[in-house]
Amino acid sequence: MSPVTPTQFQSDTGPFDLIGDFHGCADEAEMLLERLGYTLGMTGPVGARNYALSHPHGRKPVFLGDLVDRGPRSPDILRLVMPATKSGRAYTVMGNHDDKFRRWLDGHNVKVTHGLEETLHQFERESVAFRHEVREFLYDLPTHLLLDRGSLLVAHAGLAEKFHGVNSGAERSFALFGDVAKHRDEHGLPIRLNWACDYSGTPTVVHGHVAEPEVRVENRVWCIDTGCCFGGHLTALRWPEMELVQIPALKAYFQSPRWD
Repeated sequence: MSPVTPTQFQSDTGPFDLIGDFHGCADEAEMLLERLGYTLGMTGPVGARNYALSHPHGRKPVFLGDLVDRGPRSPDILRLVMPATKSGRAYTVMGNHDDKFRRWLDGHNVKVTHGLEETLHQFERESVAFRHEVREFLYDLPTHLLLDRGSLLVAHAGLAEKFHGVNSGAERSFALFGDVAKHRDEHGLPIRLNWACDYSGTPTVVHGHVAEPEVRVENRVWCIDTGCCFGGHLTALRWPEMELVQIPALKAYFQSPRWD
């Protein structure tokens, strides 16, 4: 597959359903997609489920990354997302957890922390062929996309205006991790800087990555990660309607010192 460029799909005007971080929460993903009107075409048991995702009115989901880690069903999330994305019925951008898992699949020595241990345990029963398919899929994911004639930008952690449409190391770091301070907080976690307070770009930017109890909107920058894996909600933003649709988490699957 040839590399995806950030501007490649500007001509696709949607409508879209932008969906925040799954983190392996497949039960909530299934419920949210059905509430959004999608047909899932599910076959097989939980843990080895296959999907044929479609929408009767041609809407497309846009998955904002962090498909894996923390939740109980990361392989099923990948079985949901991969065929829909490969067939053009959905878009997916890379999340930092997805990138770390890809590096683990490549044999790199990564720290098994922040929920990766859950994904590795779940993948113990997966075939070598499926692992290879996942690895190839993650390699092909873009870090950001411009959609709807450039009026909508999606990236896992958002993207400052100077990086829009750019492929570079600095752009990739920002899209995966956001604007991060050089020092860490008292829990050893990265301190995220509020780049949205200075945003004045043309596209509306929709991202995840920063889990908060409520959707945050500032200067046409929408953060829709509402912490499903921490016991919050799984959130979708309909485009162009700008309507929020949410499913409450069935339980808290992972603990974070930042989550009340």
